[in-house]
Order: sequence, then C-alpha cells, then structure tokens
Amino acid sequence: MAKAKEKERTIYLCSACGYETPKWMGKCPGCGEWNTLEEQAPQAQPAAKAPKQRPGTGAAALRLDEIGEENAPRTTTGIAELDRVLGGGVVEGSLMLVGGDPGVGKSTLLLQASEHLAAMGNRVLYVSGEESARQIKMRARRLGVTSPNLLILSENAMDEAERRWEELHPDYMIIDSIQTMYRPDMASAPGSVSQVRECASILMRMAKTTGCAVFLVGHVTKEGAIAGPRVLEHMVDVVLYFEGDRQHQYRILRAVKNRFGSVNELGIFEMHENGMTPVENPSEMLLSERAKNVPGSCVLPAIEGSRPMLVDVQALTLQTAYGSPRRTTNGFDAGRLALLLAVLEKRAGCALLGQDVYINVAGGLDLSEPAADLALCAAVASSVRETCVPADWAVMGEVGLAGEIRAISQIERRLAECARLGFTTCVIPRANLRGLRTPEGMRIYGVETVAEALAILIG
Repeated sequence: MAKAKEKERTIYLCSACGYETPKWMGKCPGCGEWNTLEEQAPQAQPAAKAPKQRPGTGAAALRLDEIGEENAPRTTTGIAELDRVLGGGVVEGSLMLVGGDPGVGKSTLLLQASEHLAAMGNRVLYVSGEESARQIKMRARRLGVTSPNLLILSENAMDEAERRWEELHPDYMIIDSIQTMYRPDMASAPGSVSQVRECASILMRMAKTTGCAVFLVGHVTKEGAIAGPRVLEHMVDVVLYFEGDRQHQYRILRAVKNRFGSVNELGIFEMHENGMTPVENPSEMLLSERAKNVPGSCVLPAIEGSRPMLVDVQALTLQTAYGSPRRTTNGFDAGRLALLLAVLEKRAGCALLGQDVYINVAGGLDLSEPAADLALCAAVASSVRETCVPADWAVMGEVGLAGEIRAISQIERRLAECARLGFTTCVIPRANLRGLRTPEGMRIYGVETVAEALAILIG
C-alpha cells in the first residue's frame, strides 16, 4: 500500500519579530504589531526526522578569576571618524551592522575602509549580493581603491559565500547587504525574517570561531529602522546608523549599540566625488555659514560623546495667524521646548502666548543634553525682542522650572573649544565657577537665573 501523501503545512511569520503561527491574525501575538504576518511557502513534512544535534561549543565553565583580562586588540580602518564611532578601531571577530537610507554612502564608506585594511596586508573579502563585480570595479576606480588584497565576490547564496570564506580565510569580510543573502535549503524568499535571521546566525558563528571581523550592510524601512527581525540588532556587536540627506554633502555616523565602546560618539563625513572625507573640525563646519548679528541666533558648546563642538541654535518668532500659536522644532525635543517657553513666559517676562515659535539646530544635529536649555532660551528671547546676542559669545546651562540655571558637565572642555575658535565671552551657570580654570583672554559670566542671563545677553 502506497504511503499517504504527507500533509503540507502553511505557516505565517511576523516580519517585525519573527513570531511563527499556523494561522493568519491581524495582530502579532509576539510584538503587538498589526498586519505584519506574512505567509510562507508550504513545506512538506520530512518522512523521518533527522537526529537532533546539540548546539554549542562544549566549552567548560570557568571561574571569573580564571578568565584573562587582556584587552581586545583593535585595528584602525584608516578613517578617523569611523574609528572614533567604533571605539578606537575594529575588534577581532566582531560582527558590525551598518544601516542607512539608500544612497547615503554605506557601500562607499566600507569600500574605502576595505582599501585601508587591505593596504596594511590584511586579506579583505567584499561579498555583494546587489551589484556585479564590474559595477564594484567602477566604483573602486572612482574612489582610488587598487589594493590586490581586496577580493570581490558577487554572490547572494549563503552556502557559496561560506565555501569561499573557508577557501580564502579572509581577515575581514563585508556583506552588502544582509537582506540579499539567502540559504537555498530554505523555502522563504531573500530578505524575509527567517532568511535574515539564519544568515546572520551563520555569519556570527563564523566570525566568533575564526576571528574574522564582519561588516553587514543593512537596509532600512520607511520608518527608518533596519529591515528584518529585531533579533538582528541583538545578535551583532555594533550597530551603526548612517544619517544624512542625499541632496546635501554632509553625513553623520552614529552608534546605537557598541559592545566595545561608547554609544555617544558621533562621526561627521563630507561626501565628495572621490568618496567620504572625514570632517576633523566639525565646529568650524557647523559655524561656517552662520549669519552673525542676526536676532534669534545663539552659539552653544555641545558635547557629542567625547568631542566638544559649537552649534548654532536658531529661533524665529512671529505673530500667530491661528487660534493657537504653533511650536515647530528641528533637532530639539518638542516637549522640552514647551517647558522652556513656559519658563520664559513666567520667569523672564517674554510674551509668547501670541507668538509662533520655530526652532532649528543648524547642521542636522539632535540636541538632547540639558546644557542646550539656556542657549535656546537666549535665541527665543533674542528673536522676540529683536536684539542680537553678540557674535563672539557662547551660552550654556540647564534651566529649571523655577528659572534657575543648573550646573553642567565638562565645562572646561566646552570653554577650551570656544577659545580655540576665537570666542571671547561665555555665559555659564554660576555653580560651575567653583575651581574653574578659565582659558586665557576669555571673559566668563556666571548666572543663577534665566532673567539674569537674558539681562546680560540682550539687555
């Protein structure tokens, strides 16, 4: 008697979290997202189950005092801004994910880093599932990439890429992109939750066992998150986001996860025809097009990671034409703005109830530190009263609900950056004056309230 035909099984996978269910539902039980369950191709059940293999390496458990304390060696990429965001360089055996909008420069930056790593005698394997070897050659010629240690492989099948890896034994590997890689033995399409998860798992195992550092290029969704399951960001050691408008020449590289360094570091690049050029002096870049002696402009010495940089905080106020005034902000938290405007109205006598207020942080930066409060208050008050803050003055301080100015961190580094760029006067919290070493030739005003600060700045 012939065996009965095995029943085919249809499953549904959540594109956000990878939750698996035998029937379709509008809301995913795993993550709570709506309309994210996608049908996978029916798969026949195997006639006989293969013996289950035990995962793991079989390593013995060690006491904490038995584990060595040597620091993980780092290798420079030759690009100072990339090394800064990575925490000092590439760690051996690490798995790094670089995400960003299409055309922002992810592949260009990694191809330039590949040239520097290959020029140091390392073997680099660049695997592209989106472009042919000829297309990569055209970009390499434009960027001046010529090292013979850089190997190009146009392949999106994971088993073939793994076989080439075992043959070549590269020191560094770049996958462009993880969403194009797939395992042929899986029925799902490339870019699906299961394919991305399985391919990333293979790459993570290979990186940890061989010591080869791997860069993954990740696509992003229309909401700006990296496409694929959220577990992808949990698996990797470093997650970098490349931000910037394709119509502008400046790009910002941020670390949102880094097991080997700080996540507060920020790298700034300038896009040119011959590739990405690091911006070594971002303060001069951010202030290069600043309009001086204009109401509504104030300079803030901000801290991004370990780097001080001067930022132009701009404000524009005008009589509202609506029933309720508008509050629009770019680069500053809208809730924090509403709080500071209430403090200006109550504690400093600025009439803002009938004024539309527009805030912009020049350069595309996002200010989240409390030290930006006083600079924003000064910019708004300057625009309301049509009085300019002096062009060579810098302002910093945290503002409380009672109108008090609270102390901020790293005050001496901020003042040193102001002095380096020729600023002569700074308004800071009075609490920061204790034990302060003032740069030579700089005048410092210590203030306790918003009203006192505005009296000094705009009279």
